[in-house]
This record gives sequence, structure tokens and C-alpha cells, in this order.
Amino acid sequence: MDGDILLFIQEFIRNDILTPFMVVITRSADYGALWITLILALIIIRKTRIPGHIMGFSLAIEAIIVNLLVKPIAARERPYDVIEELVYIGKKQLDNSFPSGHTGAAFAVAGAMLFIVIFGLKGFSDNKTFRRLTVVTLIYAVLIALSRLYVGVHYPTDVLGGMAIGLLSALAGYFSERKVRALWENRGASKRAADTEV
Repeated sequence: MDGDILLFIQEFIRNDILTPFMVVITRSADYGALWITLILALIIIRKTRIPGHIMGFSLAIEAIIVNLLVKPIAARERPYDVIEELVYIGKKQLDNSFPSGHTGAAFAVAGAMLFIVIFGLKGFSDNKTFRRLTVVTLIYAVLIALSRLYVGVHYPTDVLGGMAIGLLSALAGYFSERKVRALWENRGASKRAADTEV
């Protein structure tokens, strides 16, 4: 079933107009460079530091789960190494197939933004611009997931696994950042109280 979907995409969906677009989308997410740059930029700016921290926590959790745990354990071969008729576009991937790291990273960041909107963060969850950016980022994450199928480097289940891990990482990142921030603020308050007593 997984392989049949990829062959269907190759036979009926790939075309000269769509291919350059999908290649740009898939390459834009290589090595997580885009997400790391975005997160660092947000952390540098004081006003956006907390969303940057949440996204950073989410991306770090996703990277650990995908690259250090699931990929080595699953050890799934890339579809183009298994399906003789499948022609991949671009360069050969050096790691295992399941889950899709590109998709996981995209949904870790987009999911972090989504959970900020859903669960709340003062100054952001009710901000129209942030909500619009969240929708755009989610659409971009979906395009990245689809692009991995289009270029033939992942099975559909790899992409679904990446989405699930990305969203779970985003949820963990949101609540982990809140916990760490609360501990940090309590520590600061205790230190200020001790200084006042002295």
C-alpha cells in the first residue's frame, strides 16, 4: 500500500511544473537550518523569546526522538532502495526512512505555534498576526510532508510518523518550557527575597 501510493504519485501527479516547486519546498527544510535560524532569531528578540524557547524545546525533543531513538531502532530502508520502479528526485538520503525527520521538525515548530494559540501565551495566543503566521506555518509543514512523498524519499507512513512525533514533541515542548520558566522565575524570586532580607 505504501509503495503503491508512491508509484501513483510518480505516475499520475509528478509533472514538469510541480516538480521544481516541490524540490524547493523539500530542500528548504534540509538539516533543520530554516527552523534553527528562525528559533535563534526569536530568542534574540526579547519580545518573542518565550515562543522561541517553546519552539526550541519542541525541535530539540523531536530531533532526539527521531534521530537518536526511532530511526536507528526502526532501521527502515528508503523506498527507492526497495521499490525497483520508483525513481527518486534529488540526492540520496544517508539515514533511515522511518520516520520523516523533515516532516517531524516542521510539525514540531508549527505544532508549537498551534499549541501557543490553543493553550495560551500572553501577547501571542490572541494576536491576529501570530494566528495567521501559525496557519501559514502549518500549511508549509503540510507541504514539506507532501514534498517528501513527491520526491520519493519517504513512504506515507514515514510522513505520518513524522507528523505524530512532531506534534507530540510540540506538546512536550510547550509544557516543558512552562515548567522550566516557572522554576526559573521561582528561583529568581527566592534569590530576590533572600537579598532583601540581607
